Amino acid sequence: MPRTLTPDVTAGASLPAATDADVVAIPILGAPDADSLDDLPGLDGAADGAIARARTSGEFRAKRHETFVVHLRNDAWRTSRVVLVGAPAAKAGTVDANSGDTDRLRDAAAVVGRLTRARRFSRVAFVCRGPGDRQELARAAAEGLVLGGYCDTRYKTDADVMGNGRSGNSGDNPYACTVLQPDGTHTEAMGDAVRRGVALGDATNVARRLANEPSNILTPRVFAREAVEAVDGAGIHTEVLDERAIANLGMGLFLGVAQGSREPPRLLVMRHDPPGAPPSPLLALIGKGVTFDSGGISIKPAGGMEWMKSDMAGGAAVIGAMRAIGQLGARRRVLGVVPMTENMPGGRAIRPGDILTGASGTTVEVINTDAEGRLILGDAIWYARQQGATHLVDVATLTGACVIALGHATSGLFGRPKAWSATVRSAAARAGEAVWPMPLYEEYREQLRSEMADLMNVGGRSAGACTAASFLEAFTDGLPWAHLDIAGTAWHEKPRDEAAAGATGVMVRTLATLANDNGSWEA
Repeated sequence: MPRTLTPDVTAGASLPAATDADVVAIPILGAPDADSLDDLPGLDGAADGAIARARTSGEFRAKRHETFVVHLRNDAWRTSRVVLVGAPAAKAGTVDANSGDTDRLRDAAAVVGRLTRARRFSRVAFVCRGPGDRQELARAAAEGLVLGGYCDTRYKTDADVMGNGRSGNSGDNPYACTVLQPDGTHTEAMGDAVRRGVALGDATNVARRLANEPSNILTPRVFAREAVEAVDGAGIHTEVLDERAIANLGMGLFLGVAQGSREPPRLLVMRHDPPGAPPSPLLALIGKGVTFDSGGISIKPAGGMEWMKSDMAGGAAVIGAMRAIGQLGARRRVLGVVPMTENMPGGRAIRPGDILTGASGTTVEVINTDAEGRLILGDAIWYARQQGATHLVDVATLTGACVIALGHATSGLFGRPKAWSATVRSAAARAGEAVWPMPLYEEYREQLRSEMADLMNVGGRSAGACTAASFLEAFTDGLPWAHLDIAGTAWHEKPRDEAAAGATGVMVRTLATLANDNGSWEA
């Protein structure tokens, strides 16, 4: 897999005042006058009172994402400068209103990562401040530093973009970050927490890199090959099924979508089987892997079609999650399934009115060829069931209707039973990723009723995200199942929170957190 530039993040054992890093980053919790900085003695004195003056004058208000660089002028602190980063509690009524201390520390660390890349610092120390569990705070800080430091300039010919090349940081040598405690303490558990955060951040960056890849390069075959490489070394067993094996399984829905493209499809299967793990539960993670979605015969409008290279972001999330699951040593058995194909309007492409038969035997009347993701996922869900899955989660950039309903602030969550949906939502909250529960009424299934087949692949304009989820539910055979529609959250046109512009890697952390949950699963 081509290199993705991320920083080297470790836990440190020195006092913040004793580190010789290029810059020491200090999150300011709440309003400037509410954070006394008593846990960092001598800091303002080393700055000749500049911090106090900035706070009282309003020059630094500690707003979210706000930074303030202070140059130190005496030897009380070894570093020559500190950067203060606003990390206030989230405002009521925002999508982050229920976020905790770990979330705002992750967010502040991501700001530091971006600033470090832009300013070309080589060595950075991040002071892990705040109430709450120190290990969780350290994990969140490490995640944020890795996420904010993400830089992918593979296709830039200007070698100095974001410090990549001629001066400052070298693309072959990303900068180093150290996570410090205010009192300088360091324990083995703290180091483990930082390593967990790095693994989750790195896995998210892997998903970002895959989803940012142009479709002329990331064909289904290349996608499968890079996915295998991404999880190699994490203890994940992989299998790639070609078009002949897919046909032998009877996956008519999957092959129907694939037949319009010259690029053959692939079915990626990943297994995490830790020694001694019981056969049940077996969590199946299923991700949509459409490497380019033109819409097929029901072709999409030209405006924005270039973003359809990321229509495999759900599959990328599953791949990234499996990488983290293996690296973190999850105790549960986990199965990852990603159907990979293009959706193209070739001479052999499916047409509106065609009837396809899935591996489950379910027949589907194709009304709109641009509703292809649910077709390939239907066969993939069936495959996961055949492999013995007891719990299902699928992730997909499935519907524009979900974007209309929820915008870009949160992903849609559908599922049954309520207890399993709540378990997935809890994992997302712990991972710092927003999801919002959506309904699955019987009326939505009625909209999919076909006069010619068992189902139609669309149910009209109304409740499009809900009818799409209802379509997928038809293939679950009553197993505990959750569907995450990430159409609005998988791609950002501009940098936002811990995500650079482009692919966000959303749901990698949620899926990995779910798999690493060692509590009992209600179903």
